[in-house]
Amino acid sequence: NRPIALAQANAVLNRIDLLCEIAGTMLFGVLLSRYDPVTCLKFAATLMIGSLPTMTALIWLTNKFSSGVLDRPKCSQSSCAPEGPRSETDSIFDLGMEAIKLGWKEYIQQPVLPASLAYVLLCFNIVLTPGSLMTAFLTQRCVNPSVIGGFSGLCAVMGVAATFLSANLVKRFGILKAGAVGLFFQASLLGVAVAVYWSSSLSQKSPLFFFLSMIVLSRLGHMSYGVVGAQILQTGIPSSKANLIGATEISVASLAESLMLGVAIAANDASHFGFLAVLSLLSVVAASLIFCRLLRNPTDEQRRLFSFDPLAI
Repeated sequence: NRPIALAQANAVLNRIDLLCEIAGTMLFGVLLSRYDPVTCLKFAATLMIGSLPTMTALIWLTNKFSSGVLDRPKCSQSSCAPEGPRSETDSIFDLGMEAIKLGWKEYIQQPVLPASLAYVLLCFNIVLTPGSLMTAFLTQRCVNPSVIGGFSGLCAVMGVAATFLSANLVKRFGILKAGAVGLFFQASLLGVAVAVYWSSSLSQKSPLFFFLSMIVLSRLGHMSYGVVGAQILQTGIPSSKANLIGATEISVASLAESLMLGVAIAANDASHFGFLAVLSLLSVVAASLIFCRLLRNPTDEQRRLFSFDPLAI
């Protein structure tokens, strides 16, 4: 029941994660400029294997100092497992299917489902984001590699800046309204970017830079909602079901990305980029509308969950 403190904690964790990703990418880039790819991959594999004991020790210390917060929570049979004893003849496939069904059931019934669905819809937006599709599009346009690198670097910087912004948004607007601000900000800037794409020729520098700048700034809204959305789920999901619902959400989000990549593969010509950009924009707009419905028409349970945050509902 301390939304600002939780927002600050989530922001710090995300900030450390993003900074490590940036540092790792820069280090790998330096190594690639000096050594062959095989040597770099060997170094990366050795670094990961060598850091595993340290990570395991840190997790153990975390659990020890926090009085077993990472221990598996106890829950009733009705919510965590089907009643009745397990037979030794149960196959791994049957147990896996049972876990998937249970996870999907709990995911659908969670009280903050609209916030989770908004996050899943944002995963459809893989065109108007820094990544392989945008890199391929810019390369097809014969954009200078330094511009492509600068675009990706600025997007990473915006991600770090969003971790500072998210906690301030929660403090000023409340949890739910902070999520809505992030979504609407992203949708607005991506709408401008798509409009620039269709109304101008990106072969000229000015429209191209404006198009890329809108995408860079939209990362503020995207990453802000990532932090705030995680806090909404932390607030609305019981600890006994957090792993189950969280794993199901990640699976659905991965499926959304795979579906969008499938569409991109089907429309593999560079001339279809505008169509893919519109689909990405629509997914962000749909996420905003779904979240807005949660904000405007909360259920009694949602009011109870966020009753300690008077600015939220």
